[in-house]
Amino acid sequence: MEGRTEVPISSDMPSSQEIGISIVRICWHGWHDCYLLSNGSVEAIVVPAIGRVMQLRLAGDSAGTLWENRTLDGRLHQAGQHQWCNFGGDKCWPAPQSAWPLHLGRAWPPPIAFDSLPAEAIVKRNAVILRSPVDSTIGIQVVRHVELDPLRPIMHIRTEFQKVLGSPVTVSIWTITQMQEPERICALLPAKSKFDRGYTPLLSAEPAGLKIQDRLLSLIRHPRAYVKIGADAGSLAWVGRNCVVRIDAEVEPGEYPDGGCITQIYTNPDPLHYVELETLGPLATMLVGDRIERTTVYAVTPRTTPDPEAEAMKIF
Repeated sequence: MEGRTEVPISSDMPSSQEIGISIVRICWHGWHDCYLLSNGSVEAIVVPAIGRVMQLRLAGDSAGTLWENRTLDGRLHQAGQHQWCNFGGDKCWPAPQSAWPLHLGRAWPPPIAFDSLPAEAIVKRNAVILRSPVDSTIGIQVVRHVELDPLRPIMHIRTEFQKVLGSPVTVSIWTITQMQEPERICALLPAKSKFDRGYTPLLSAEPAGLKIQDRLLSLIRHPRAYVKIGADAGSLAWVGRNCVVRIDAEVEPGEYPDGGCITQIYTNPDPLHYVELETLGPLATMLVGDRIERTTVYAVTPRTTPDPEAEAMKIF
């Protein structure tokens, strides 16, 4: 594949290989010292230079499922740079976004230590652990444990917020997964949603191709408008041409951001054809020394039916 070379990362890897996971160091589209995790059925690519997972795919599938902004290949986001670099991939921000002006003195761009600064990477058995710098604005360090299941086509990401310095802050762990344009995006709504329509609009534009049948909500990317909705669904599905990705969020008691959203769906207009499947944790007030964590589960399976809604119901 273009931009990719593979080199075994070290001689201490047998512990990973013994449990069905291989981890090799690679160059990925201009970034060095990246990691390719594989269990034989799925692969994940971690890019510490920009602090995120940049690809998740079935083994042997060169297209993958995550959206990557090829115009930014190999670039780094420098501290003090105010322009947002939309690299793509899977990352984590502090929610709610409405509180950013209070903490950052601005509504945009995101706090830089969360978004794309280089992260320290540690390989431990079948996981790559990313440790961000401490964000000076809210005093939190992010630690993400990226791990493949040894037997199933599943990736787990356990995200920790560690409060290191500064005043108390109320935050939620917010995971944003930017994905290529699918045939449909689906959410499995709870039997009794707190939202009258089963979802809540978070931007003014209405979703494109919205359908709700029984508990299945589905939509497509809007080509001309920014669209975002929230739901109290615990599971989302990205239905592509060749495979399906199910994303499960931990559903815990507590108050959730944006009026009670556990999951959110964003679709981006032309010319960047991507969508975001997002999960949020309950809000927590953190003091120095506090730690919160949340695990998101990603299951990747081959597409088996021509009907995208039927495919989603099958994996749900």
